[in-house]
Amino acid sequence: MPSSPGSRTKDRSSLLPRQPEQTASSADTFSPFDLEGIAVEAAREAAHLVAESLGHARIVGTKVSPTDVVTATDLEVERVIREALLARTPGASIIGEEHDPHVGHTPVAWIIDPIDGTVNFLYDLPVVAVSIAGTLNGTVVAGAIADVVRGEVFSGAAGRGARRDGQEIYASSVAMLADALVTTGFAYTADHRTEEAEVFGRVLPRARDIRCFGSAALHLCWVSCGRVDAFYQRGLKQWDVAAGALLATEAGAMVEPASIRNGDTLIAASPAIFDPLRSLVLA
Repeated sequence: MPSSPGSRTKDRSSLLPRQPEQTASSADTFSPFDLEGIAVEAAREAAHLVAESLGHARIVGTKVSPTDVVTATDLEVERVIREALLARTPGASIIGEEHDPHVGHTPVAWIIDPIDGTVNFLYDLPVVAVSIAGTLNGTVVAGAIADVVRGEVFSGAAGRGARRDGQEIYASSVAMLADALVTTGFAYTADHRTEEAEVFGRVLPRARDIRCFGSAALHLCWVSCGRVDAFYQRGLKQWDVAAGALLATEAGAMVEPASIRNGDTLIAASPAIFDPLRSLVLA
């Protein structure tokens, strides 16, 4: 079921390292707001590194398909983020898109996407982000997403709302799907893209329009601040959405995490249009 506005979205992905029994430590004193601040600092510094490489991307590998690329900057920026986070939260666990998981020994864990929008980065398109989510005992409670080109930093903490550059933000109050600007993205495999095209064909005639900017993290940020009204996408990974889903929920959007029940599709939308959008996406 979707999260109600103002509640926090939980992400208990099996990829997160299983935490050992905890003993009292300084890590137990971190609050969601503390983790938000740490994530903001790390995301902002990482975004500067990514910006320095814009226009100079170098492919070093691929993942699920030839179009799903990894650049040298992905690898280097994730390494720098890991070092920064571990310096501030010693003993934390880390899940990142590009490197193996690091299993720590405290309640704190981090979920990192060093470059969300890697294909945009490869083509020097201006929609690229750094995403960092913080968890306590397996629940996402904080996050920060830095827009590399615009310089905006979106952040939030469970129960403390969502912010853009420190100022409170809210999801849109659009009342009808026909008036809504919807965003989406597509998988890297051809068979999934065929199914996604069918969903696109159902939603497009019913919405004001659809946009696909190539960064799930920024799509969710823009839902959070009302820049767009909704976002849906199938097959996303936890590093793509962990921070953004928290921000959207804290900003008052309705967020349904991907699950077996909904065909592995995340949906985030202004509350009034959530149900009609969901019906079309999952028809």
